[in-house]
Amino acid sequence: MLKTYFKLAYRNIIKDKAYSIINISGLAIGLASSILILLWVQNELSYDKFHKNAAQIYRIDSNFGDSKTAASSAGMPFGLKSEISVVKNVARLYPGFPSVLFEINNRKFQEEHVFYTDPGFMDMFSYPLIKGDRATALSQANGILITEDIAIKYFGKEDPIGKVIRKDNKESLVVTGVMANIPANSDLQFDILLPMALIAQTNYDLKNNIWDNFNFYGYVQFDKHFDPSAANLSKLETQIGQIFHKHSPDTKATFKLQPLTKIHLDPERLGDSPGHGNAQYVSIFFVIAILILIVACINFMNLATARSARRAKEIGLRKVAGAVRGQLVLQFLSESVFISFLSLLLALVIVRMFLPVFNDLANRKLTIDLSDARLWLSLTGIALMTGLISGSYPALFLSGFNPVKVLKGNVKSMGGNLFFRNTLVVVQFMVSIILLVGTVVIYKQLKFIRDRNPGFEKANLLYMPMTGEIWHKQEALKNMLRQTSLTSNFTTISDLPTELGGWTLNVQWSGKDPRSQLSIPVMAVDGDFTRTFRMKLAAGRSFSPAFKTDSNNYMINEKMAGVMGLNAGTAVGKPLSVWGNKGTIVGVIKDFNFKPVQQAIEPLVIPFNKIGGYVVVRTLPGKTDATIKVLSAISQQLNPAYPFKFDFIDQELSKLYKGEQQMGNIFNLFAGLGIFISCLGLYGLSAFMAEQRTKEIGVRKVLGASVVNLVYLLSSGITRLIFVAIIIAVPISWYAVNNWLSGFAYHINVGWTVFFIASVAALGIAWATVSYESVKAATVNPIKSLRTE
Repeated sequence: MLKTYFKLAYRNIIKDKAYSIINISGLAIGLASSILILLWVQNELSYDKFHKNAAQIYRIDSNFGDSKTAASSAGMPFGLKSEISVVKNVARLYPGFPSVLFEINNRKFQEEHVFYTDPGFMDMFSYPLIKGDRATALSQANGILITEDIAIKYFGKEDPIGKVIRKDNKESLVVTGVMANIPANSDLQFDILLPMALIAQTNYDLKNNIWDNFNFYGYVQFDKHFDPSAANLSKLETQIGQIFHKHSPDTKATFKLQPLTKIHLDPERLGDSPGHGNAQYVSIFFVIAILILIVACINFMNLATARSARRAKEIGLRKVAGAVRGQLVLQFLSESVFISFLSLLLALVIVRMFLPVFNDLANRKLTIDLSDARLWLSLTGIALMTGLISGSYPALFLSGFNPVKVLKGNVKSMGGNLFFRNTLVVVQFMVSIILLVGTVVIYKQLKFIRDRNPGFEKANLLYMPMTGEIWHKQEALKNMLRQTSLTSNFTTISDLPTELGGWTLNVQWSGKDPRSQLSIPVMAVDGDFTRTFRMKLAAGRSFSPAFKTDSNNYMINEKMAGVMGLNAGTAVGKPLSVWGNKGTIVGVIKDFNFKPVQQAIEPLVIPFNKIGGYVVVRTLPGKTDATIKVLSAISQQLNPAYPFKFDFIDQELSKLYKGEQQMGNIFNLFAGLGIFISCLGLYGLSAFMAEQRTKEIGVRKVLGASVVNLVYLLSSGITRLIFVAIIIAVPISWYAVNNWLSGFAYHINVGWTVFFIASVAALGIAWATVSYESVKAATVNPIKSLRTE
């Protein structure tokens, strides 16, 4: 019987090609869009789940009042292991700042993704080792563990095991292992691992087992029998706090055990790895995938019920011949399931074709493995569910026709489906309007971020890290920079304003509440900072070589003055102590953004730069390439052992909003597809409506109706439905966009114009969609129309 039903379904598809093309392509695009989004969602939810011990691994995070950091101290992990019985293993990670130089056969490479770690790292994490002994790869003090890409980059096709790599023109390291390239869905991204023993004798925190200096990432692995319930984790966090305060009683800190598999989507913390995800975006796109699928299903329902008159006599004859309603329901459901599976096959072709484009858009490496049985099971389930849902109403409606009325030709009297069909159109365009509002708001917010003045003039700022010998030749560097107008407008800073890594709890001022403990970012600058960055002072002055005591003085931002209970004017001249170094506030800089606009501006302490870090040059308009050549020559002369490296501050600022930009691009793509699917269904519906009213149109034309009158007649019903959709969609979209914008400390205000533009656009799209069929029907010769039954 099922075979007969599918044969009938095939015949109906062939019989009405236009209807079939609209229906199958609409469902296929909807399914393809949903599959692409769900692949992205699945990838975001899969981070670090490939580790064998993923469920037992937690990172030790530190909280200082409102400040939350991903870091812990050098002494904590092993100290906790010795006192907490359920801790089975620990590992620390220490980044190689800002980069590490490696040399092989006189070829030099500056690598940024380098970590120092403990031997237990390889036991805890399941990064595959292609070559070498997992148990001893990090035990050798002069060992080095590299990824497959680095092995090819350094040694080509040679076996790298046992080969010597020179580090920072000093140590000679021996390759002890080669790892597979780190999976894209790993929170930790690195190219090289070095043993912690390599810096154990030179790093102050490691030498002295420091507990209150938070420079390391600390991971603990619990015993498999430990129950990680919220109550048990809370008890452990309290115990960690008690152990910590034995070692550092004056530091007011609490600690959080963050599950490894939750790090990627949890709110970003100070020091988190780049490329952090956003749980809100995962939820948004999952909802969009469902909405697009719903819109595609609505198309099917609408078109199937609209063409019910064509199937009416067939149903009547089947009922007279003895068919029961259940058989008819099964027949129509089998037809919709058949169409759904045809759409799925077309959707998979679309996904395979456009997956590389989507990966570029989302900056991901998503794949679809068609040999995976679980994938096919999931896709079959989606197609079956889509077919059953989209075919349910048409099946129940069509199978309920009264055979006597149908065979008498009284089909129009059974128009009970009109209200349901109109409801579907309203839902469809309600979704479209919400997507249009979202598109406009996301565009305006991203433009606001791009155009917003961060508090300094970001264009034409080029920076070069002080690596290698330059660190010890800063005076020579400054003298050489001053010799040409191309580089004479420069400053040296300890950290880039886009990624401040330094912060401290040890800031004291007169009148500070002894119970208060704030973690305050620190960025050291020289006397040319405000001039080069073109920053404005709220009060006081910048550092100046004319004042020799400035090497011990400070500048602060307006926010810091407020934290101290002062304003810009009263803060100047007040004493301030950082890390026990006493000085005086000589200037207050107007607040500037050194964090993404999702976060409010924080207090900032600015000491005089004595250590170096980065040299930032403001290039002359049109002279950027020439400036880069001069900097390259200076770097080669002062620092020949290191490759020349540079970048731009505005590009670093753009990276802060890379996630939002990608989210905007993806949203716009699928919003457009959702609206296109809605239009596809509306076009098919308008074509059938025009066909049903062919005779009426002919009569009206004979009686003198103009083309404009007829087009208005055919489109007025759709217009009313769009207005209903607008009334429902506006409050829903207002709530949704304001909820999203609340995640930004600085954002646009959504006015009535956004909703007006989206509503007019939806109305315009609907009119454009139905106008073709309406005009075509209205311009047909009335003689021909009246001959058509």
